[in-house]
Amino acid sequence: MTGTARAFWLDSPGRGVIREARLSEPGADEVLVRTLFSGVSRGTETLVFGGRVPESQYAAMRAPFQEGDFPGPVKYGYLNVGVVEAGPRDLVGRTVFCLYPHQTRYVVPAAAVTPVPPAVPAGRAVLAGTVETAVNALWDAAPLVGDRIAVVGGGMVGCSVAALLARFPGVRVQLVDTDPERAKAADALGVGFASPDDALGGLDLVVHASATEAGLARSLELLRPEGTVLELSWYGDRSVALPLGEAFHSRRLTLRGSQVGTVSPVRAATRTYADRLALALDLLADPALDVLVTGESAFAELPDVMPGLASGEVPALCHRIRYAGDDD
Repeated sequence: MTGTARAFWLDSPGRGVIREARLSEPGADEVLVRTLFSGVSRGTETLVFGGRVPESQYAAMRAPFQEGDFPGPVKYGYLNVGVVEAGPRDLVGRTVFCLYPHQTRYVVPAAAVTPVPPAVPAGRAVLAGTVETAVNALWDAAPLVGDRIAVVGGGMVGCSVAALLARFPGVRVQLVDTDPERAKAADALGVGFASPDDALGGLDLVVHASATEAGLARSLELLRPEGTVLELSWYGDRSVALPLGEAFHSRRLTLRGSQVGTVSPVRAATRTYADRLALALDLLADPALDVLVTGESAFAELPDVMPGLASGEVPALCHRIRYAGDDD
Protein backbone atom coordinates (compact mmCIF):
# COMPACT_ATOMS: atom_id res chain seq x y z
CA MET A 1 0.00 0.00 0.00
CA THR A 2 1.19 3.51 -0.79
CA GLY A 3 -0.64 4.76 2.30
CA THR A 4 -3.61 6.96 2.97
CA ALA A 5 -4.94 10.32 1.85
CA ARG A 6 -7.73 12.65 2.95
CA ALA A 7 -10.73 13.43 0.76
CA PHE A 8 -13.67 15.83 0.91
CA TRP A 9 -17.10 14.15 0.75
CA LEU A 10 -20.60 15.51 0.55
CA ASP A 11 -21.98 13.47 3.46
CA SER A 12 -25.55 14.66 2.89
CA PRO A 13 -26.99 17.69 1.06
CA GLY A 14 -25.49 20.80 2.67
CA ARG A 15 -22.98 18.95 4.86
CA GLY A 16 -19.38 18.19 3.92
CA VAL A 17 -16.82 16.07 5.78
CA ILE A 18 -13.20 15.01 5.32
CA ARG A 19 -12.62 11.27 5.26
CA GLU A 20 -9.58 9.04 5.05
CA ALA A 21 -8.94 7.37 1.69
CA ARG A 22 -6.71 4.34 1.17
CA LEU A 23 -4.28 4.45 -1.74
CA SER A 24 -3.11 1.45 -3.73
CA GLU A 25 0.38 1.11 -5.20
CA PRO A 26 0.30 2.67 -8.72
CA GLY A 27 0.51 0.14 -11.51
CA ALA A 28 2.70 0.31 -14.61
CA ASP A 29 0.35 2.71 -16.40
CA GLU A 30 -0.75 4.71 -13.35
CA VAL A 31 0.48 7.77 -11.48
CA LEU A 32 0.44 8.83 -7.84
CA VAL A 33 -0.36 12.54 -7.63
CA ARG A 34 0.10 14.85 -4.64
CA THR A 35 -2.44 17.67 -4.88
CA LEU A 36 -1.23 21.27 -4.82
CA PHE A 37 -4.52 23.05 -5.51
CA SER A 38 -8.11 22.23 -6.35
CA GLY A 39 -10.90 24.56 -7.39
CA VAL A 40 -14.56 24.76 -6.42
CA SER A 41 -16.90 25.23 -9.36
CA ARG A 42 -19.50 27.74 -8.17
CA GLY A 43 -22.09 26.43 -10.62
CA THR A 44 -22.36 22.67 -10.88
CA GLU A 45 -20.48 21.83 -7.70
CA THR A 46 -22.61 24.00 -5.44
CA LEU A 47 -25.77 22.50 -6.97
CA VAL A 48 -24.37 19.07 -6.13
CA PHE A 49 -23.57 20.26 -2.61
CA GLY A 50 -27.16 21.38 -2.14
CA GLY A 51 -28.52 18.03 -3.36
CA ARG A 52 -30.13 19.64 -6.41
CA VAL A 53 -29.12 17.18 -9.14
CA PRO A 54 -32.35 15.83 -10.70
CA GLU A 55 -32.60 12.04 -10.50
CA SER A 56 -32.92 11.93 -14.29
CA GLN A 57 -29.41 13.45 -14.54
CA TYR A 58 -27.59 11.25 -12.03
CA ALA A 59 -25.74 9.31 -14.74
CA ALA A 60 -25.00 12.34 -16.94
CA MET A 61 -23.63 14.39 -14.03
CA ARG A 62 -21.17 11.81 -12.71
CA ALA A 63 -17.63 13.20 -12.48
CA PRO A 64 -14.80 11.07 -13.95
CA PHE A 65 -13.49 9.85 -10.56
CA GLN A 66 -16.60 10.32 -8.48
CA GLU A 67 -17.24 7.91 -5.62
CA GLY A 68 -20.65 7.38 -4.11
CA ASP A 69 -23.94 8.46 -5.64
CA PHE A 70 -26.20 11.51 -5.72
CA PRO A 71 -27.56 13.03 -3.60
CA GLY A 72 -24.93 11.66 -1.17
CA PRO A 73 -22.70 10.51 0.32
CA VAL A 74 -20.63 11.40 -2.72
CA LYS A 75 -17.05 12.48 -3.45
CA TYR A 76 -17.37 15.05 -6.23
CA GLY A 77 -15.14 17.58 -7.97
CA TYR A 78 -13.11 17.99 -11.15
CA LEU A 79 -10.57 20.83 -10.85
CA ASN A 80 -7.35 19.36 -9.44
CA VAL A 81 -3.70 20.31 -9.96
CA GLY A 82 -0.88 18.31 -8.43
CA VAL A 83 2.63 16.89 -8.78
CA VAL A 84 3.29 13.34 -9.97
CA GLU A 85 5.22 11.53 -7.25
CA ALA A 86 5.32 8.07 -8.85
CA GLY A 87 4.58 6.67 -12.29
CA PRO A 88 6.08 6.75 -15.79
CA ARG A 89 9.48 8.41 -15.87
CA ASP A 90 8.40 11.20 -18.23
CA LEU A 91 5.68 12.30 -15.77
CA VAL A 92 7.43 12.03 -12.39
CA GLY A 93 7.97 15.51 -10.99
CA ARG A 94 5.62 17.12 -13.53
CA THR A 95 2.77 19.41 -12.53
CA VAL A 96 -0.45 17.99 -13.96
CA PHE A 97 -4.16 18.76 -14.18
CA CYS A 98 -6.72 16.04 -13.52
CA LEU A 99 -10.51 15.89 -13.37
CA TYR A 100 -10.34 14.61 -9.79
CA PRO A 101 -12.24 15.56 -6.62
CA HIS A 102 -10.77 17.37 -3.60
CA GLN A 103 -8.24 14.90 -2.15
CA THR A 104 -4.68 15.23 -0.83
CA ARG A 105 -3.22 12.37 -2.92
CA TYR A 106 -4.66 9.96 -5.45
CA VAL A 107 -3.79 7.21 -7.95
CA VAL A 108 -5.22 7.39 -11.49
CA PRO A 109 -4.32 6.09 -14.96
CA ALA A 110 -1.47 8.10 -16.46
CA ALA A 111 -3.72 8.95 -19.40
CA ALA A 112 -6.07 10.80 -17.02
CA VAL A 113 -3.55 13.55 -16.24
CA THR A 114 -2.50 16.41 -18.52
CA PRO A 115 0.87 18.14 -18.00
CA VAL A 116 0.58 21.82 -17.18
CA PRO A 117 2.66 23.98 -19.57
CA PRO A 118 5.67 25.67 -17.92
CA ALA A 119 4.16 29.12 -18.62
CA VAL A 120 1.08 28.33 -16.51
CA PRO A 121 1.39 28.60 -12.69
CA ALA A 122 -0.10 25.67 -10.77
CA GLY A 123 -2.49 27.96 -8.91
CA ARG A 124 -3.97 29.25 -12.19
CA ALA A 125 -4.17 25.80 -13.74
CA VAL A 126 -7.20 24.94 -11.55
CA LEU A 127 -9.18 27.02 -14.07
CA ALA A 128 -8.48 24.51 -16.85
CA GLY A 129 -11.83 22.73 -16.56
CA THR A 130 -13.73 26.00 -16.80
CA VAL A 131 -11.67 27.33 -19.70
CA GLU A 132 -12.26 23.98 -21.40
CA THR A 133 -16.00 24.63 -21.06
CA ALA A 134 -15.48 28.03 -22.69
CA VAL A 135 -13.50 26.49 -25.54
CA ASN A 136 -16.28 24.00 -26.23
CA ALA A 137 -18.89 26.76 -26.05
CA LEU A 138 -17.07 28.85 -28.64
CA TRP A 139 -16.69 25.84 -30.91
CA ASP A 140 -20.48 25.53 -30.66
CA ALA A 141 -21.14 29.26 -31.09
CA ALA A 142 -18.65 29.78 -33.94
CA PRO A 143 -18.36 33.60 -33.59
CA LEU A 144 -17.20 35.51 -36.64
CA VAL A 145 -14.80 38.39 -37.11
CA GLY A 146 -16.55 41.64 -36.27
CA ASP A 147 -19.47 40.09 -34.37
CA ARG A 148 -21.32 42.03 -31.67
CA ILE A 149 -21.52 39.76 -28.64
CA ALA A 150 -22.63 39.84 -25.03
CA VAL A 151 -21.89 37.35 -22.27
CA VAL A 152 -24.76 37.50 -19.78
CA GLY A 153 -23.60 36.28 -16.38
CA GLY A 154 -20.17 37.22 -15.05
CA GLY A 155 -19.48 34.05 -13.09
CA MET A 156 -16.59 31.67 -13.57
CA VAL A 157 -17.81 30.28 -16.90
CA GLY A 158 -19.09 33.60 -18.26
CA CYS A 159 -15.82 35.37 -17.51
CA SER A 160 -13.84 32.54 -19.13
CA VAL A 161 -15.92 32.86 -22.30
CA ALA A 162 -15.50 36.64 -22.29
CA ALA A 163 -11.73 36.27 -21.87
CA LEU A 164 -11.48 34.06 -24.95
CA LEU A 165 -13.81 36.26 -27.00
CA ALA A 166 -11.61 39.27 -26.21
CA ARG A 167 -8.95 37.68 -28.42
CA PHE A 168 -11.17 37.52 -31.52
CA PRO A 169 -10.30 40.25 -34.06
CA GLY A 170 -12.85 43.00 -34.51
CA VAL A 171 -15.33 41.49 -32.02
CA ARG A 172 -17.15 43.81 -29.61
CA VAL A 173 -17.69 41.98 -26.33
CA GLN A 174 -19.72 43.15 -23.36
CA LEU A 175 -19.97 41.31 -20.05
CA VAL A 176 -23.45 41.78 -18.56
CA ASP A 177 -24.14 41.21 -14.87
CA THR A 178 -26.32 42.56 -12.06
CA ASP A 179 -23.28 42.84 -9.76
CA PRO A 180 -21.33 46.05 -10.48
CA GLU A 181 -18.23 44.45 -8.92
CA ARG A 182 -17.96 42.27 -12.02
CA ALA A 183 -16.86 45.41 -13.90
CA LYS A 184 -13.40 44.92 -12.37
CA ALA A 185 -13.15 41.45 -13.84
CA ALA A 186 -14.37 42.70 -17.23
CA ASP A 187 -11.74 45.42 -17.24
CA ALA A 188 -8.97 42.95 -16.37
CA LEU A 189 -10.11 40.67 -19.18
CA GLY A 190 -10.25 43.51 -21.73
CA VAL A 191 -14.00 43.55 -22.38
CA GLY A 192 -16.78 46.04 -21.75
CA PHE A 193 -19.28 45.84 -18.89
CA ALA A 194 -22.93 46.77 -18.43
CA SER A 195 -25.87 46.09 -16.17
CA PRO A 196 -28.76 44.17 -17.80
CA ASP A 197 -30.75 47.40 -18.24
CA ASP A 198 -27.85 49.23 -19.90
CA ALA A 199 -26.57 46.43 -22.13
CA LEU A 200 -26.16 47.14 -25.83
CA GLY A 201 -28.65 45.39 -28.12
CA GLY A 202 -28.74 44.38 -31.77
CA LEU A 203 -26.34 41.51 -31.09
CA ASP A 204 -25.28 38.67 -33.35
CA LEU A 205 -24.63 36.33 -30.42
CA VAL A 206 -25.37 36.22 -26.71
CA VAL A 207 -23.73 33.62 -24.50
CA HIS A 208 -25.91 33.10 -21.44
CA ALA A 209 -24.26 31.90 -18.22
CA SER A 210 -26.16 33.56 -15.36
CA ALA A 211 -28.29 30.49 -14.48
CA THR A 212 -31.28 32.80 -13.98
CA GLU A 213 -34.61 32.99 -15.76
CA ALA A 214 -34.32 36.78 -15.98
CA GLY A 215 -30.86 36.53 -17.52
CA LEU A 216 -32.03 34.16 -20.22
CA ALA A 217 -35.05 36.33 -21.06
CA ARG A 218 -32.81 39.42 -21.28
CA SER A 219 -30.40 37.51 -23.53
CA LEU A 220 -33.18 36.94 -26.07
CA GLU A 221 -34.12 40.64 -25.94
CA LEU A 222 -30.56 41.70 -26.79
CA LEU A 223 -30.43 39.83 -30.10
CA ARG A 224 -30.81 41.24 -33.58
CA PRO A 225 -33.27 39.44 -35.87
CA GLU A 226 -31.97 35.90 -36.56
CA GLY A 227 -29.47 36.18 -33.72
CA THR A 228 -28.48 33.29 -31.43
CA VAL A 229 -28.41 32.72 -27.69
CA LEU A 230 -26.00 29.99 -26.63
CA GLU A 231 -27.18 28.62 -23.27
CA LEU A 232 -24.41 27.49 -20.90
CA SER A 233 -26.35 27.62 -17.63
CA TRP A 234 -27.35 24.46 -15.85
CA TYR A 235 -30.40 24.91 -13.64
CA GLY A 236 -30.35 21.62 -11.76
CA ASP A 237 -33.88 20.76 -10.63
CA ARG A 238 -35.36 24.21 -11.35
CA SER A 239 -37.95 24.86 -14.06
CA VAL A 240 -37.39 27.90 -16.29
CA ALA A 241 -40.08 29.93 -18.09
CA LEU A 242 -39.21 31.72 -21.34
CA PRO A 243 -40.98 34.40 -23.41
CA LEU A 244 -41.21 32.33 -26.58
CA GLY A 245 -44.34 34.13 -27.67
CA GLU A 246 -44.16 37.85 -28.49
CA ALA A 247 -41.52 38.40 -31.20
CA PHE A 248 -39.50 35.20 -30.76
CA HIS A 249 -40.78 33.61 -33.98
CA SER A 250 -41.15 36.73 -36.10
CA ARG A 251 -37.53 37.67 -35.34
CA ARG A 252 -36.43 34.09 -36.10
CA LEU A 253 -34.28 33.81 -32.97
CA THR A 254 -32.23 30.74 -32.10
CA LEU A 255 -31.76 29.30 -28.60
CA ARG A 256 -29.09 26.61 -28.49
CA GLY A 257 -27.71 24.51 -25.64
CA SER A 258 -24.04 23.75 -25.09
CA GLN A 259 -22.53 21.26 -22.67
CA VAL A 260 -18.93 20.29 -22.03
CA GLY A 261 -19.73 16.60 -21.49
CA THR A 262 -19.26 15.99 -25.21
CA VAL A 263 -16.86 17.58 -27.68
CA SER A 264 -18.71 20.10 -29.86
CA PRO A 265 -20.08 18.36 -32.98
CA VAL A 266 -18.23 20.84 -35.19
CA ARG A 267 -14.88 19.56 -33.81
CA ALA A 268 -15.72 16.00 -32.74
CA ALA A 269 -14.24 14.50 -35.91
CA THR A 270 -10.89 16.23 -35.46
CA ARG A 271 -10.46 16.91 -31.72
CA THR A 272 -10.43 14.60 -28.70
CA TYR A 273 -11.22 15.41 -25.08
CA ALA A 274 -7.46 15.41 -24.47
CA ASP A 275 -6.91 17.91 -27.31
CA ARG A 276 -9.55 20.21 -25.87
CA LEU A 277 -8.10 20.14 -22.36
CA ALA A 278 -4.54 20.67 -23.62
CA LEU A 279 -5.75 23.73 -25.54
CA ALA A 280 -7.45 25.11 -22.42
CA LEU A 281 -4.21 24.74 -20.45
CA ASP A 282 -2.24 26.52 -23.20
CA LEU A 283 -4.72 29.41 -23.09
CA LEU A 284 -4.14 29.76 -19.34
CA ALA A 285 -0.72 31.26 -20.02
CA ASP A 286 -2.59 34.60 -20.06
CA PRO A 287 -2.08 36.22 -16.60
CA ALA A 288 -5.32 38.20 -17.03
CA LEU A 289 -7.17 35.01 -16.08
CA ASP A 290 -5.85 35.31 -12.51
CA VAL A 291 -8.80 37.65 -11.91
CA LEU A 292 -11.09 34.60 -11.90
CA VAL A 293 -9.51 33.25 -8.71
CA THR A 294 -11.21 35.37 -6.06
CA GLY A 295 -10.67 33.41 -2.85
CA GLU A 296 -8.56 30.71 -1.26
CA SER A 297 -8.84 28.37 1.71
CA ALA A 298 -6.88 25.49 3.19
CA PHE A 299 -8.14 21.98 2.45
CA ALA A 300 -9.01 21.42 6.11
CA GLU A 301 -11.40 24.40 5.97
CA LEU A 302 -13.41 23.04 3.03
CA PRO A 303 -16.30 21.56 5.10
CA ASP A 304 -16.87 25.00 6.63
CA VAL A 305 -16.31 26.95 3.41
CA MET A 306 -18.60 24.98 1.07
CA PRO A 307 -21.91 26.00 2.72
CA GLY A 308 -20.95 29.66 2.35
CA LEU A 309 -19.97 29.21 -1.29
CA ALA A 310 -23.22 27.38 -2.03
CA SER A 311 -25.38 30.05 -0.36
CA GLY A 312 -23.45 33.00 -1.81
CA GLU A 313 -22.41 34.19 1.64
CA VAL A 314 -18.81 33.69 0.49
CA PRO A 315 -18.69 35.58 -2.84
CA ALA A 316 -16.36 34.04 -5.40
CA LEU A 317 -15.78 33.23 -9.03
CA CYS A 318 -13.33 30.35 -8.55
CA HIS A 319 -12.52 29.54 -4.93
CA ARG A 320 -9.15 27.84 -4.75
CA ILE A 321 -8.25 25.18 -2.20
CA ARG A 322 -4.59 24.86 -1.22
CA TYR A 323 -2.87 21.71 0.06
CA ALA A 324 0.27 21.74 2.21
CA GLY A 325 0.42 17.96 2.63
CA ASP A 326 -1.51 15.06 4.09
CA ASP A 327 -1.81 16.83 7.44
CA ASP A 328 -3.82 19.82 6.06
